[in-house]
Amino acid sequence: MWLLFLLVACVAAALSCAQLCRAAVAVARATGPAPLPAPAPDPDAADGSAAGLTLYEMAYLSGGPHRLADVVLVLMAQQRRLLLAHTGWATVVDPVGLDPVERATLSAIGPDGQRRIPAIREALVADEAVRAVGDRLVAAGLALPAAARGLRNAVRQVQGATVLALLCAAAAYATAPAGEDRGQLLIWFTLPLILTLGTLAVARFELHPYSDWATGAGEERLPGRPGFTAFSPSSPAPVAPLASLMTLALHGPRALTDPTLRAALHSSGA
Repeated sequence: MWLLFLLVACVAAALSCAQLCRAAVAVARATGPAPLPAPAPDPDAADGSAAGLTLYEMAYLSGGPHRLADVVLVLMAQQRRLLLAHTGWATVVDPVGLDPVERATLSAIGPDGQRRIPAIREALVADEAVRAVGDRLVAAGLALPAAARGLRNAVRQVQGATVLALLCAAAAYATAPAGEDRGQLLIWFTLPLILTLGTLAVARFELHPYSDWATGAGEERLPGRPGFTAFSPSSPAPVAPLASLMTLALHGPRALTDPTLRAALHSSGA
């Protein structure tokens, strides 16, 4: 019986580690060793914005298109152009978009002027204006292309395989027949554990922080790194965005201090 548990642990460890290695190779191919230029200017933004990251670009590098969608919703709500209810609904107050992403947001809400926030978010993720932000960052070497995403999920799979190996070892120990050398039995389970823990250690050293969106160059451009400059999405000059917008772009809705906004972004709108 214990051989069956060992087989399960070894197969899970081997498959998960292989998946992590594939994800790491994809990231390495996508990023490359050569330094890459800064993002091309947004045609709808002012000329000076190429020198630093816009709020939208910051959000995309930190959390992808879903994070960008949350940022534009909160930005428009703070400017009193959208009303975000804690029940998860967004209502248009001012139907004028100042940039392509804002115009896409208004289009996603629709002619009724009101829609559930999760539905707006999903529509924005698929919109050309949001994809254009990601495409510019990928072209500049700051964001990972779609083929190189999944590193974080691969790390979780290896962590899960580690837990599974421990559970299998415990099950094998508990079901071992009388007279079996249980110590020798447990030694066999060190094989999948060495594989998974060793892979995690290498990944921690070589790949951390694990990101599904930003490359190493992109991480360097985020706040806290030398040379960081932030721009609002449609401002002609560098500005200091509201603290809540910066926090949202970098850390997501859970970091918002406004309970109404936090509830609105977390609600299903049902």
